[in-house]
Amino acid sequence: MSMTNIQVFGSGCPSCKRLYERTVQATKELGLNTEVEYVTDIHRLMALRVIQSPVIAVNGKPVFVGYVPDIEDLKQAIASESEL
Repeated sequence: MSMTNIQVFGSGCPSCKRLYERTVQATKELGLNTEVEYVTDIHRLMALRVIQSPVIAVNGKPVFVGYVPDIEDLKQAIASESEL
């Protein structure tokens, strides 16, 4: 199985931090042994062609933009994009 690349993009605001924490929890619950990268560089966010944060990207593809989904939605999106 290939390595899953998971990134949370945000400014460091409470919502962005909450998305990062939920994403880490979701990966643990899925049994993924992958690091979740927390990115605050606005230029990297703009490279995704999104204008709202927070954003979670799985393997370079934005899957949630502008809000913090619940754990189950995160797990489903990560599993779907990771081909678990």
